[in-house]
Amino acid sequence: MAKLPPLMKLPIETADSGFYSGFSKHVAITSKILVSALIVWAISVPENAATVLNALNGQMLKNFASWYIYVAAVFLILCAALAVLPATGRLKLGLANDKPEFSNFSWFSMMFGAGIGIGMLTFATAEPMYHFATNPNVIKGEVVGYSAENVTPAYVWSFLHWGLSAWACYALVGLSLAYFSYRRNLPLTIRSGLTPLFGKHLSGGLGHVVDIVAVVATILGVAQTLGFGVEQFVAGLSRIGIGEWIINADGKPSSAGVVFALIVILGASTLSALSGVGKGIKWLSNLNMGLSFFLLAFFLLFGSTFFGFNSLFWGLLEYLLQLPKLLFTVWHTDGTETGDALASWQGGWSVFYWAWWIAFAPFVGVFLARISKGRTIREYVLGSVVIPSLMCFFWFTVVGGTAIDLTLNGSAGDAITGAGQESQLFVMLELILSGGFAWIMTAIVVVLLLTYLVTTADSAILIVNTINAAGEESPKGSAHIIFWGVALSFVVGGLLIVGGLGAIKTAMVIGALPFSLVMFLMCIALIKAVVRDAIRDKNGIQSVHIDN
Repeated sequence: MAKLPPLMKLPIETADSGFYSGFSKHVAITSKILVSALIVWAISVPENAATVLNALNGQMLKNFASWYIYVAAVFLILCAALAVLPATGRLKLGLANDKPEFSNFSWFSMMFGAGIGIGMLTFATAEPMYHFATNPNVIKGEVVGYSAENVTPAYVWSFLHWGLSAWACYALVGLSLAYFSYRRNLPLTIRSGLTPLFGKHLSGGLGHVVDIVAVVATILGVAQTLGFGVEQFVAGLSRIGIGEWIINADGKPSSAGVVFALIVILGASTLSALSGVGKGIKWLSNLNMGLSFFLLAFFLLFGSTFFGFNSLFWGLLEYLLQLPKLLFTVWHTDGTETGDALASWQGGWSVFYWAWWIAFAPFVGVFLARISKGRTIREYVLGSVVIPSLMCFFWFTVVGGTAIDLTLNGSAGDAITGAGQESQLFVMLELILSGGFAWIMTAIVVVLLLTYLVTTADSAILIVNTINAAGEESPKGSAHIIFWGVALSFVVGGLLIVGGLGAIKTAMVIGALPFSLVMFLMCIALIKAVVRDAIRDKNGIQSVHIDN
């Protein structure tokens, strides 16, 4: 056991010439076929697609809800253990002399923008408001919806979905890939994270399947995020006077509005992806982080700041106290009104979120690995799990707390609760400000949304291209980057137009399942690698790649 150096070469066949030069044809072509088939199916026979996807989704929630709950808990526990233990926490994701490529601010900005920026703008208001109305505590009769006693429970559930567990899903994949890529010189692609289990077999068909699953999951996970963002972006455009044609009579984005938004967003993101991580993506990430702090400062000055800080303190305290129990709580239908309601709530919220984060994890994970070379495991987990979670908590309580306070004290009436989730932030701004000032802040939010959307999309395009290029960090092939930009537009636009966010949500939950198994195997592989490397180091056996 661990008497030899670990595997430090994983050859992946790539084309030497032609259109796919530098790419793995097995992964790139198969991924394109699968995604294209989904697009054609959803657009050409939307009713059939909706029926099949809904049936599959029902079976998934019925049979795999427990799996999603438990596996998300495993990811968080492993990340925490590796960071806390002295022997593993000080391990560097790279060689002894490797230094971080990016400053702490740029590193955190890119990580946060790619990982959660869009959702934060939509859900910092919408999710606390929803749980303020109903959550498991309300269902069980412990508190009353829309009451002061329900504020802390509303934040406990919001923090559960957007906190440590969410970021641990991303961090686990990034940690695994950075460990094997920068310590063992393996390709920066998903299959490398399984080498302690399957070794050289990952050079062939097994490895191709793993990477294909990651690409499809990424496209569906990013499509879900962009779907939320596109709806809010269009709602914002309508409020700053772009035109009535982008909104339907029911207040939802029209087909023309969706198409217009996607042309702007995916066009800009494709151009940014062509420029690479160090240029367009870095610049946009710094910009949206600056605008985010500006928006936060606005709510600190004009929002319900004391109410928000009070909610942050008590919500965070209760969240941390209840987290060990919440991580493993699974509700099943039992024929009772309460039991069935709890199971239904968990399927629509917690299980959906764990599937969303898992589907998003290959993209964010590869991206985190790409920008985290030279950092220790403890530093990495602190920067990719703890700090982003605290940032989300702060956003949810300062921004969402203002919405709850306005509703609780009667100032807002039903203006916020009666608006769609894509419009609640804009409604709140109009309640706080008036006239031209409200328009200016709405315009700033629209710009911030655009930068987050572009950052997320261009990072996803670049990462999908990296996986298709057998882990090449700066893959050539502008045509392939353009293809994935167009494909992502069609996935988001097609599913939004024919079935709304429900269609994207359903496809994403289904696509996340196979990758959740890959991530669980990555946990086992990482534990095996860390333990065996410790034994190798103790016995003087090479455990890292020697950079000649």
